[in-house]
Amino acid sequence: MRTLFPKALQAAAALLVLTSATAMAQDYPWKPTKPITLIVPWGAGGATDQVSRLTAAILEDELKQRVVVVNQPGASGALGKKNAWEAARDGYTWAAGAPKQLGTYKLLGQWDTWIDDWHLYNTVTNVPLVSVNPNSPYKTMADFVAAMKAGNVTIATAGAGSSGHAAAEALKGVVGGNYRHITYDGGNPAVVATVAGEAQATTQLASEQAEMVRGKRLRPLAVLSDQALEIEGYGRIPPVTEFIQGKLPVLATTFGIFLPKQGTPPEVIETLNRIWATKIPNNAKLRAYTLEKGAQFTPGAGQAARDKAWPEIQADAWSFHAAGRTKMSPDELKIPRP
Repeated sequence: MRTLFPKALQAAAALLVLTSATAMAQDYPWKPTKPITLIVPWGAGGATDQVSRLTAAILEDELKQRVVVVNQPGASGALGKKNAWEAARDGYTWAAGAPKQLGTYKLLGQWDTWIDDWHLYNTVTNVPLVSVNPNSPYKTMADFVAAMKAGNVTIATAGAGSSGHAAAEALKGVVGGNYRHITYDGGNPAVVATVAGEAQATTQLASEQAEMVRGKRLRPLAVLSDQALEIEGYGRIPPVTEFIQGKLPVLATTFGIFLPKQGTPPEVIETLNRIWATKIPNNAKLRAYTLEKGAQFTPGAGQAARDKAWPEIQADAWSFHAAGRTKMSPDELKIPRP
């Protein structure tokens, strides 16, 4: 008993230390007293909606308060973000989406906001796929490129300025030709429309297409990247660089949540900074999501989050400008060519 008793005391002491450390880790400066609204500015089921709901559940566990996800699609994501911007600056209304769009709304004449107006909290990064309806005549990426050069392709995306639209424009910029753009209020509706035959192809993100690819309801032709993509339950999707010549711009899209800088209480920001520093990078559910969806786990906050989004902003800005879709030159916003 003499040998067991000290061990029992040691175990109890270790448990007490662990419990105290856990309590301290969760003793955040902000303790919300009512539900938080997270506005997803796209339709249900798309890339933003998927990862936002997962992130909301994680934040609920940390903050011990409900995080209610509300879908408000429209104006290529600008409508929902504007509603978050115009809400009371008390920390209880957040926006979700791709931070790179905060750097292109001005260029496209959609909204006078800028990436530095927001606190950024990144979670994952997705890449776009070129996928077609299985009944389409395009069996290979070479078939698709030939049809695009002839201007015979219809492509469904989440709308002007969306990740899918930027991908289609970038591809057109390299191979030439044209396409007919069919827009929807989100990536998931665009993918579903392609499955239904409303469009021949989609260039939306892999995370939005993964289920349909696994179910053989979409035929993936290439990932718009210089590296192959592995989708769990399907296999390898070749990079577009195996089929075309010419340098594609950065087509990755990072996702996260953001809050207005001006007026948001500092204790709210400090709390989120702590969560992104200690909890989000180690979250097993977010890691599992990226493996299932063919995404990358890229958590980051503050300047690191901005640095991650900046090359994406450069790529989209100059791609849209080359396509004649901008209201000003990216140079006016000091966005250098990539």
